[in-house]
Amino acid sequence: MSFKVDAAKIKRWREERQWSQEHLADLAGIGLRTIQRIETGETASRDTLMALAAAFNVDTMALCIDPETEATDRLREKNRRARAGILLSFWIHLASYVLGMVVFIGIGLGLGNVGEMAWPAIWWTVGIVAHGATTAIIHAVTHYSEQL
Repeated sequence: MSFKVDAAKIKRWREERQWSQEHLADLAGIGLRTIQRIETGETASRDTLMALAAAFNVDTMALCIDPETEATDRLREKNRRARAGILLSFWIHLASYVLGMVVFIGIGLGLGNVGEMAWPAIWWTVGIVAHGATTAIIHAVTHYSEQL
């Protein structure tokens, strides 16, 4: 049976103690290549995990990744990417809105009556406000879901 080891924690603890990978391998009684694989995120056997825990003088479970923490981290990353994509779409929409308003004013001036372009401008403004509101709601919902 393999366990998902917290590779970052093992590497951090090793470096805090100023141990080389070779030194940790000697202390734990395991191979250097095993330490290298573990620190790159590969799984470890129960015996290897117990040997590492003994070398660090900690409980075996202190070296494992908590499934709930991992799930929470994945959710946060997924929400961060979703928020970034939605925010990017809003900024693109806003930039096109500004450009569109300049075009509408130009058309209105060319026709001699800026008021003729008021209705398209009003409806596009409604669209950009709705897009902004949707972006804010999605941000709030994903932020709230992370707090649970």
